[in-house]
Order: sequence, then structure tokens, then C-alpha cells
Amino acid sequence: MFSSVRFRLTFYYTAAFAIVLLVLALGVYAILKQENVKRIDAEISQLADSFLTTVHAELKDQPEPDAVKLATDEAITEHSFRDYIFAVFSSDGALIESSPTNFPARDNNDFSLPALFHSRSFQQMLAGSDGSREGFANIRGGQGHFRGYMRRFSTPQGQYTLAVLFSLHQPEEFLESIRHAFALIIPLGILLASAGGYFLARRALAPVATMSQQASKIDAANLHDRLAVVNERDELGVLAQSFNQLLDRLANSMDQQRRFMADASHELRTPIAILRGEADVALSQPQRPVGEYRESLQILRDEARRLSQIVENLFTLARADAGNYPLTKTQFYLDELLGECVRAARTLAAAKNIHLDLQSEDELLVDADEALIRRMVLNLIDNAIKFSPAGGHVSVTARREGTRYVVAVKDAGIGIPTELQPRLFERFFRADKARTHQNDPSTGAGLGLAISRWIAEAHHGELILLSSDEKGSVFVASLQPAPSNGSEPEPEPRQLSKDVIR
Repeated sequence: MFSSVRFRLTFYYTAAFAIVLLVLALGVYAILKQENVKRIDAEISQLADSFLTTVHAELKDQPEPDAVKLATDEAITEHSFRDYIFAVFSSDGALIESSPTNFPARDNNDFSLPALFHSRSFQQMLAGSDGSREGFANIRGGQGHFRGYMRRFSTPQGQYTLAVLFSLHQPEEFLESIRHAFALIIPLGILLASAGGYFLARRALAPVATMSQQASKIDAANLHDRLAVVNERDELGVLAQSFNQLLDRLANSMDQQRRFMADASHELRTPIAILRGEADVALSQPQRPVGEYRESLQILRDEARRLSQIVENLFTLARADAGNYPLTKTQFYLDELLGECVRAARTLAAAKNIHLDLQSEDELLVDADEALIRRMVLNLIDNAIKFSPAGGHVSVTARREGTRYVVAVKDAGIGIPTELQPRLFERFFRADKARTHQNDPSTGAGLGLAISRWIAEAHHGELILLSSDEKGSVFVASLQPAPSNGSEPEPEPRQLSKDVIR
């Protein structure tokens, strides 16, 4: 049951409300009790002043030896108030006079005034008055409970002590009624809070239940369905929008995956069909000239190479997407690597009578995977040679630009249409109409640029199409230099300029 969010919210709300209610009840009770004591003490002090005023006035008119007793009797008669007891004691603790002994009997049938005066608490208060002229204390005699007050006063006959006792029967009944009221109100309040909390939690979580039902109905068949957003500004609306955005990304990913599989199937189907066709042709007759066999084997070899390259590229992209392609980083000079790549590509350039040159600064030390960087550069040079006309010019430049190394490859092709440039780095995308002739055997599968961009990004760099017009296209890759302290440099914002092709 506690695993339910609705139950947990109800429990937490009820617990918090109960704690607040208890603290409030205890606080109110403590304040009422304290104020009640203050009020009683103030009344007792005022009555003591009035009592002593009467005693002193009577002593002026009665000079007899027992004047104190007579004055006390007169003062007790004038101050005969309900719930109050007055008593006067001599300096040696002897009782001079007190209120009628049957006064508090209505509060407790077992009450005895002498027992009260001889109680331990009363004697402690009486003894304490020797060190101070007045003081308050709680007195319990038998089953009676009183608030006591002692005051020392002087007369011509000597030192005396006035004791004023107030019965706490009615105040205790009042506090007891408060406790009974709290004992009834607090459980009832907690019960109502539980019911209200459950209702509020259920109503607040109703949109969540609705979204859960809607989400449970979404699968691969209706992945384009979305959760209803009632209020896009509250937390549940933000949650629904975030979930819808997740579905958008998932749908786009699945669409890309389907398109990728379709493109891959298309690219693999062509060389496989050629392989099967050439094999069928070679085997269709028992005897064929040796030249035809060699021609068929050459076609099979070329298509097998193309098929192997496609499979290798697909495997590289799959591992890159999974994030488990290991980078074997070493420190090497980028300018030397570019020189090796240009020398390796001169044969391809010479076949089309294309002039291939390299302009690079010296000692461009990088910390990267040399095999991957070589693959990226060869892909860019190979594309530039493929899409440059015979007798054209392909240039490779490398230079420092700020805290980066920039490699630019410029061809002499007819350029890429503006509307096709955003899709240039998509997998299996080929701008055939703009860059090649149909059925050109040199045309690749459209994976080279996608792999090259991933290689650049894996090394905290980037690969972009800097410009493309009727004079040719310029691809630019930026790489981080090797750190001087051996630590990985932080990637910096990159904004390549056209000055890299100067």
C-alpha cells in the first residue's frame, strides 16, 4: 500500500497536519495555563494588599494585646471570598487566625485545613518566606490543590506572615475541559485531514493516471500519438511535453533507422546482384574463353571490394553510434600525415590528370587516433578527386588558426546546390545530379562524409562544408593540438573563416 504515490502523499499530508495540530494545541494549552496562573497570582497579590490594609487600619483602633487576632478576624470577615483562604502566622510559625475550616469542603470531602497547614508543600512555602518578603507556590493538602502566596508584614506587636490560598478546583476543571476538547478535536481533525488529503492527492494525480493510460497505448504501430497537455505551464504539463518530445526523438530515430536500413539494403543489393549475375553468366556455358573468365573475375573482385567497403563503413558507424569505438591516441605530426595521404592519392589524381598539391605549416603536433585521422583525410581527398573534372586542381592546406589546427580540401567541381547542402553529411546521401554522372562506377555509397564528420567530432573537432559554388567546394576540418602537459584540452567554440583556403 505504501508503494502507492497517492497513499504516500496522503500519509505525509496527514502526518504534517497532525504535527502542526498537536504543536498548536500544546502551545495554546501552555499559553492558557500560564496566563491563568498569572491572573490568579495578580488577584492573590491584590487581595493580600487589601487584607493587610484592613489589618493595619484595625490595629490603629485596637491597642489591646490581642489586637492582631481581632484585626485579623475583622479582615477575614471582610475578605470572605469564594475559593480563598486567609491565614496569619506569628514569627515562630504559630497560627494566629484563619478562614473557616469548612470552607473548601465542597471541593473535596477529605479536605482538612490543619492537614493543609501541616503539609510539606505549605511548610516549605512558609519556611521560604523567611528569606524573602513574599512568594508564590503550589500547595497540595490531602486531595486539595491550591495556589499559595506568602507575605511578611510588621506590626507594633511583632513580625507576622500572611498566607493566602486559592483553590485551583475551577481552573483545573477549565483546563481539563480544554484537554477533553483537544482530545476530541485533534483525532477528528486528523481524520478529516486524511480524507481531504486523499481526495486532493487523487485529484492532483488524476492527470498522471490519464497520461499513464495514454502512454500504455503507445507502441511501434502508433508511435506518432502524443499525450494530451491540459496546462503546459504546470509541472504535469511540462512532464507531458517532455514525454512528447522524447517520443518525437524516438520517432525520428526510428525513421532514421528505417531509412538507414532501406538505404543500406539498397546499397548492398546492387553489388550482390552484380556478383550473382556475373557468376550466373560465367557458369551459363560449360566452356568460355579465358578472357571472359578473367573479365568476370575482375568484375566480381571489384564488386566484392565495394561490398567489403560498405560493410566496413556500416560496422564503423554502428560502433560509433553505440559509443564503443576505441580511440587509440598517439602523438604525431599532422603535416607529415597529410604528406603521406597526398602521395598515396597522386595515382588517383593522375588517372584524371588532376593536379594535387599540399600547402602545410610544419610541426603540427596532434594527439589523436592516427588511423582514423588518415581515413578522414583520404575520404576528403578521394571525394575531391572524384568530383573534380579532368585536368582540374585539388589543393590541401593545413595551418594553425588560434588554438586549433585547420585542414582544408578544395576541389574544382561544379559545386553543390544550396538546397542539398544541409543533407550532405547524412548517411547514404549522394548529390548525384550535382556531383556525378549516372552509373559512374567510381561513385561511393554515401558514407564517407558521415564517417569523416564522426571522426572529427570524436577528436573534439568538426567537419563542415565551408563553401560551395560553381568554382568548387571547400571542406574544412578542425582539430585540437596536442596538449603540452599531456592532458586532454577542453573543446573550444569553433567558428571557421574562409581565410583557411588562402
